[in-house]
Amino acid sequence: MADLDDLRDGCNFGLDQAVANQTFHVKGAGNLPWGMKDRLSRIFNPATGRTVMLACDHGFIMGPTSGLERIDLNIVPLIEYADCLMCTRGILQSVIPPTTNKSICLRSDAGTSILTELNDNVLIDIEDAVRMNVSAMAVMLAIGDKAHEAKTVANLYKAVDKGTRYGIPVMGVTAVGKEMARDARYFGLASRIAAENGANIVKTYYCDGFEKVAAACPVPVVIAGGKKLPERDALELCYMAINDGASGVDMGRNVFQSEAPAAMIQAVYAVVHQNYSVDQAFELFNELKAK
Repeated sequence: MADLDDLRDGCNFGLDQAVANQTFHVKGAGNLPWGMKDRLSRIFNPATGRTVMLACDHGFIMGPTSGLERIDLNIVPLIEYADCLMCTRGILQSVIPPTTNKSICLRSDAGTSILTELNDNVLIDIEDAVRMNVSAMAVMLAIGDKAHEAKTVANLYKAVDKGTRYGIPVMGVTAVGKEMARDARYFGLASRIAAENGANIVKTYYCDGFEKVAAACPVPVVIAGGKKLPERDALELCYMAINDGASGVDMGRNVFQSEAPAAMIQAVYAVVHQNYSVDQAFELFNELKAK
């Protein structure tokens, strides 16, 4: 076992060097089987290697929060502008049209309203993910939380075991532990633990020093949108994350709580896939909003 008394912070992240031996457009996926690559290619655009994910899974712990009162009215019209939809199996089966033909990242662990984001080691049946033809399964990882870290690491590990058996990638979603700060050291630790335990994608938050978080993670890092921001600020968040090495964004409230959700997600798409600047994207947002 590593000697924890002599750990030193990483300092050589090779930020000026491209990923070595990259043979596939999704980071770290070059040696995966065909089925895994096929599913990852549905999520990450082969032309850019990036993704715009639309998160609407908040209801599984928060109920009908603002913007998600009616998924059929507020979310379904936005799906065409995203690469991937992140949702629960209940919403997928009851609301999302099967003709949507978009990749699905399925929330695959269970939560409670009392523990907010932190889950208690319960996974959906892998056969449900297979039956629903999802492209990935999302599982929360609570590094730094004494009560839940071990359970959520085990949760992720089990999901990876099951996903590997059926060719379904797993996205490790990093929660913020109560005893950890929202900084590059924490997010770098959580992201690396997720990847080391087999996650094919990591979802985490943007922070100062994020370029080190992305560089040290051997699989794609997708940023969470987090709390609702003014539209220009949210586009700036997207721009900085992509510029610092993120492979995409998974936004929820910053899209569906926007004053013009369809315009917002198209502006986010322009930043992620078309390399728009913040000013260009905000101008696009205002133009689309005015139509």
